[in-house]
Amino acid sequence: METRGLEPVPDSERTGRVRTLFPTWAAANMTVLLLTVGAGLVVFSGLNLWQVLIVAVTAPAVSYGLVGLVSVAGQRGGAPGMALSRAVFGQRGNLLPGALIWIARWGWEAVNAVTGAYALLAVLDLLFSVRSTTALAMAVLVAFVAISFLMSGIGAGALRACSILSAYLFGGFSVLVLIHLGVGTDWRAALDRPAGPTAPMIAGIGTLAAGGISWVPSAPDFTRYLPRTTPCRAVVGATVGGAVLVSLPLVLMGAVMAVATPGLATSSDPVSFIGTLLPDWISVPYLLISVVGMVLINAMSMYSAGFTAQTLGFMIPRTWAVGVNAAISLLLGGFLMLATSSFIGPFVSFLALLAVTFSAWIGVFGVDLLRGRTYDAAALLDTSPAGAYWYTGGFSVPAVAAWGSGLVVGLLLTGVQWFTGPLATTWIGRHGLGWAATIAVSGALYALLPRPAGLR
Repeated sequence: METRGLEPVPDSERTGRVRTLFPTWAAANMTVLLLTVGAGLVVFSGLNLWQVLIVAVTAPAVSYGLVGLVSVAGQRGGAPGMALSRAVFGQRGNLLPGALIWIARWGWEAVNAVTGAYALLAVLDLLFSVRSTTALAMAVLVAFVAISFLMSGIGAGALRACSILSAYLFGGFSVLVLIHLGVGTDWRAALDRPAGPTAPMIAGIGTLAAGGISWVPSAPDFTRYLPRTTPCRAVVGATVGGAVLVSLPLVLMGAVMAVATPGLATSSDPVSFIGTLLPDWISVPYLLISVVGMVLINAMSMYSAGFTAQTLGFMIPRTWAVGVNAAISLLLGGFLMLATSSFIGPFVSFLALLAVTFSAWIGVFGVDLLRGRTYDAAALLDTSPAGAYWYTGGFSVPAVAAWGSGLVVGLLLTGVQWFTGPLATTWIGRHGLGWAATIAVSGALYALLPRPAGLR
């Protein structure tokens, strides 16, 4: 069991290998939610398969390119992402983006837990004709969150080993699904669909990229055991490669399925359609392996959220911090299963807000990293006014100002089910590029503002 918390990993213990990042980020995309997103691009956005292909390639390349870039910070500093963030925002200033990112993780984990629970319910229905009830759904949800908590509590070694095994299994069965779809699909009807408008295609890139963007602050958590001499290009390449290899076929599979069954994008259950469209000998093991993948995704998210909670001042061991996150995601997941009648609409809205929330941090942290930032291991843990990262009253004023400005601009440009910013009807807003504007504004402003006094 990993017992290390926020403290940086000493060079003598940095025995990781860059090749393990490939299955790690492949596992981070092993979710049937990508099938639902692919279906939504066809049904709601009106895209054809060629446009979906552009979205499915561009979105993970951009978002996991950012994940790979920020991963380099973990290799440099040997600490979790939100601990390294203290060097950028100041010991107190880091509490602002840290709290918002921690809260956003609750929603991501809840959505993923609900999807995993639906997958288990679908397997019970297919194998034993057990119909879902409220009590059964809640029991399955509790089991899913509990397993995620146990795996994340054990630590990085367990996550790494399970990611490698799951990536091989999920990849193998995905090939079977692709072969089945290739044989049974009316390709003339699928390929002859007229092209949709450009605006929803660009917006679709943002929707799909939001999943990867949500991992950016966590990226250093999975590279802090790499030696300092690891080539940066190899880190970025392994990260992007693992993500694209899994997400690309899943999104395309969802789009192909939607051509034959448009109703799958409007279902309140984002999983059950798999049992309808695929034979049992494929659908059952595929759903079970998908559950393992979604458990891994939640475990990875909880693993990082535990570190974030510690940076917020929760003076508890990492495993207990993970437990707090698990309990909150369980409550939110239960509400989502019981209170929503449609899945894809709220999910897409959540992704849009998620992207903006994380992008404000990415712009500032990314520019700081590109400036050649080095990290003082002792100062990262020194939260007193005497610490090197205390700056002005505990705040790096330029970083906090740039982060806040980018966040406000992004929200003004965002329009979702629950919130519509006054600039959401502009070209940037209509094309779903609020997240990109957020990164640009926060990063540019931070680059232009003077560096804080006492910067190391």
